Amino acid sequence: MAITDDLVIETLCSPAIWAEGPVWLPQQDAVVFSDVKGNRMFRWQRNGELEVWRSPSNFANGNARDAEGRVISCEHGRRGISRTEHDGSVTMLVEKVDGRRFNSPNDVVVRSDGTIWFTDPPYGITSDDEGYHAHSQVIGCYLYCFDPVSGKLTIAASDLQRPNGLAFSPDESLMYVADMSVIDFPTLGRRELRVYQVEGDRLSHGRWFAEVAPGIPDGFCVDRRGNVWCSCADGVIAFDSSGNRIGKIPLPECVSNCTFGGPDGDELYITATRSLYRVRIRL
Repeated sequence: MAITDDLVIETLCSPAIWAEGPVWLPQQDAVVFSDVKGNRMFRWQRNGELEVWRSPSNFANGNARDAEGRVISCEHGRRGISRTEHDGSVTMLVEKVDGRRFNSPNDVVVRSDGTIWFTDPPYGITSDDEGYHAHSQVIGCYLYCFDPVSGKLTIAASDLQRPNGLAFSPDESLMYVADMSVIDFPTLGRRELRVYQVEGDRLSHGRWFAEVAPGIPDGFCVDRRGNVWCSCADGVIAFDSSGNRIGKIPLPECVSNCTFGGPDGDELYITATRSLYRVRIRL
């Protein structure tokens, strides 16, 4: 892996109010991403075509792909996790914990065993800007594990203040989670990535991994070598698996999220404010 000064940063499109949740769909040779504040989703194909993928989107935010190539989405509007089927229909998978509605699921990853892991901060219910203003029914902001086959829902971690982005290590033995609670708690909050051991459907032994600045850690991804690529206010910061900062990709807009894609898996797709960017990384 190399981050060099001669990286080519491509602006692919700028159709969004607040772009988020990029997910690579290899069968379509395309990236689907959310425009959370625009209440819609876009699809950008590698041939350059851009189209509205869904509108309205129920204020979808983070997205992931399951083993069958279906898109799993965090919906602020319906306060749950949905799945887009191959025929375009949308199935709501889970929207309550112990009979209470989630806050506003924010980001999601799918493990190789099919379980769906997602974070649930309150940002979609604090106003009508990214969802619908409402009171929280859950005391706390948790990270959940949901099995779509059995329907079992587990609180995987409860020690996070404002969990946001999340990603597994390549062997899925670890999970990294962004905590951006400094926004709500300026003196005591966090702007850090944390790392946990994965034990079944729960996380344990959480610890500090890296601080992210300027701005906050939002969405991020992990490459096949275990390096973590994390959003910040003015770009994407790369950390090795020990938490050492190894480089940065500067961008002219505030970054929200990123994911790897492309035929060889070496294209980093980045959502930042209005735009979708692409950078090819030598992995």
